[in-house]
Amino acid sequence: MTSSISRQLILWLAIPLMLMALCGALVQYFSSIAPIVLSSDRRLNEASDSIMSHLVFKDGTVTVNEAELTGRADFKFAVRDPQGRLLAGSPEIPNPPMDGQTSRLFSVVQIEHRSFRMLTTRFDSRAGVAIISVTDTHSGQNSEARFSFIRTLLWDFVQLDVTLVLVWIGIQLGLRPVRRLRDEIAQRSPLDLRPILENTAPREIAPVVVTLNRLFAALRAGAQSQQQFIANTAHQLRTPITGMQAQLDVLAAEPAAQPVHDRVRMLQEGIRQLARTSNQLLTLARADPSANIAVKTQEVDLGTLAGDIAARYFDRALRANIDLGVETASVSISADPSLIDDLLSNLLDNALKYTPAGGRVTVSVAAPNHKALIAVEDSGPGIPESERQRVRQRFYRLPNSPGHGSGLGLAIVDEIARLYGATLSIGTAANGGARITVQFP
Repeated sequence: MTSSISRQLILWLAIPLMLMALCGALVQYFSSIAPIVLSSDRRLNEASDSIMSHLVFKDGTVTVNEAELTGRADFKFAVRDPQGRLLAGSPEIPNPPMDGQTSRLFSVVQIEHRSFRMLTTRFDSRAGVAIISVTDTHSGQNSEARFSFIRTLLWDFVQLDVTLVLVWIGIQLGLRPVRRLRDEIAQRSPLDLRPILENTAPREIAPVVVTLNRLFAALRAGAQSQQQFIANTAHQLRTPITGMQAQLDVLAAEPAAQPVHDRVRMLQEGIRQLARTSNQLLTLARADPSANIAVKTQEVDLGTLAGDIAARYFDRALRANIDLGVETASVSISADPSLIDDLLSNLLDNALKYTPAGGRVTVSVAAPNHKALIAVEDSGPGIPESERQRVRQRFYRLPNSPGHGSGLGLAIVDEIARLYGATLSIGTAANGGARITVQFP
């Protein structure tokens, strides 16, 4: 799983900011709430001790000299026996349950819809047991202080959330140059190796742009070298093969060669097959994307090109008694004319090869939905649906195929189609033969 720079930056900022917010909350608590609580507990202890000093134990009963306590308006109290009966003080003071092992208990109680901190103390003596509950009337301020503390804490975390959102927005805006660079590279085709403008890139990603431009330059140089190698190889192969064909043609016309005429004809057929196979292999090499990144494309009129290529096959169609028709429209694409020539030539060659005498082959060019379409139909045996993927493979031929083909025709068409992002489809024609279409984007 790939990591995200923006997510990592947010995480690295969120953790320290949250820790700082928690530290601020702790500082505020110990500076505002804790002193109030400690002061209230101290007053409650003093009040409880004061009430204890005014208790009178006599004959197993407990009494309180309330006259001496009436002047204390800063606290309320209640004195009860172990059974919970009120002996003195305010009846609204609740009586919290205490076990026999607890002698002092702090709690928060509700009196008249207000929260007060209360101290309950159990006093044991030989004369009797008394339970004193004391509430500090000033402790009601503790709730206000706590409410203020919680409100401040919530506001701090709201500010933290807003800060993180603003930081996230800032990171997204700051990463826009990186996204622009990503989109620019993603929108390029495999043939587009133009340098990226370095002066438009931020200083932080400028080294990446420089490295990419060096890579593009190396790829362009390698492609040009490969193109030159392919051109030299084509020249070195075609020249001797053409010479051999010419020599065999001359030899076949000599009267002295009549006794070996059949052998000479076999040699001629072999040389023609060798020439065709070598041309197909070179076409496959030229159709490879890595060999075409340095090729400059131009506008190609498919209708005109289809008519010219069909004209080259008219004599072959007449000799085979095949009706070759052309239905074209003026449709242009941006491509290498020689590669589109190879694509159409291989489609026509296959159609004529598999169409029996008296059959029909039709080449059509159209633009349905503003997309250039080349279609070649024949009235041959067609291609079984189970074989339509395999015939795209190199050197694969259908069982019982006529002639001595190399099985490269449709492989070349498929390679050139993929080079230009086109779609090669193999279907069935209306007359039962094969219909092969190439639709360009």
